[in-house]
Amino acid sequence: MAEREMAVDRKEAFVPPLDELAAVLQAGLSTNFLDAKVKVVDCPDLTQPPFTLAAPGLCGSPRVADVGGVPYLIPTPQLDKKYNLEQVAGQVDLPGAFVLGAGAGGAHVVGVNCEMMPNIRTTGGAHSRNNQTRISRVNTEDGTCILEHYEETYQCRDFCLLANLFFSEGKPGKVLEVKAKVRTGQENFVSCMRKTLEQQYGDRPVALGGTFLLEKGQAKIHIMPGFSQTPLQSEQDVNNWLNFFEMSGPLINLSVFVSRDPGLDLRVEHTHCFSHHGEGGHYHYDTTPEEVEYRGYFLPAEYIYRVDRPKISHMIGRD
Repeated sequence: MAEREMAVDRKEAFVPPLDELAAVLQAGLSTNFLDAKVKVVDCPDLTQPPFTLAAPGLCGSPRVADVGGVPYLIPTPQLDKKYNLEQVAGQVDLPGAFVLGAGAGGAHVVGVNCEMMPNIRTTGGAHSRNNQTRISRVNTEDGTCILEHYEETYQCRDFCLLANLFFSEGKPGKVLEVKAKVRTGQENFVSCMRKTLEQQYGDRPVALGGTFLLEKGQAKIHIMPGFSQTPLQSEQDVNNWLNFFEMSGPLINLSVFVSRDPGLDLRVEHTHCFSHHGEGGHYHYDTTPEEVEYRGYFLPAEYIYRVDRPKISHMIGRD
């Protein structure tokens, strides 16, 4: 894919000590889950089951990026907004990065609008590519989910319109282990953590990225269908257009969230999931609060990048 000129902005994130973050998150999660435990641990090898990620760890020069944005999708798609995971790693000054997160797949490659679960060790330095990215799309014949391995099916690293990504050197090291089960409050797992951090740190933006399992229970997930033939002007329009599913654990989630937007027009939280039983898409919340169990590993980012920020923006469709 030919490179095009894109504006790239960068701001420093606030990075509290891991021990402090663990205490803050445990206190916040305990208001929303019957049982919540957060501690600092050595990151397990995330290339192994059940996570099956493209690099073993989350550590080494961690950073997040918001690429493009929902205004390139809504009200009408701007199909010239194409990106490449390898190129974006360079744009955030970390070629060879391990990249995970949530975005829109390459409709120009797949042939239809779709969800993307970025999970790739990019090429650079001593690293060769290891692309474990998945995409999910709606089966146009029966409305079911089709989950595909992006590299095996399309030999592709492209995406379009938007993505929220976490980058690191993919090294082992100290991370936050977050466990929560039996949801008693109204917030989903990610929103609870993000809002807890916002309440604690105010206008100092704390950005976290990582992965979590929905080990037990089910979740509300959406998959974008083909692009809307009419402009989407409201949240109701967007919800009427999306295809919603209830999907079953174990679901491997890839998540990026920022406690508060530091003036970069960020999507402050975005989580996609895949599985090894054919399901995946955009995570909203668990639908079985009495039985849900989460286990995740996260790391705070040092920098927040904004790539190709829309000049005209809005807040529709960012849930």
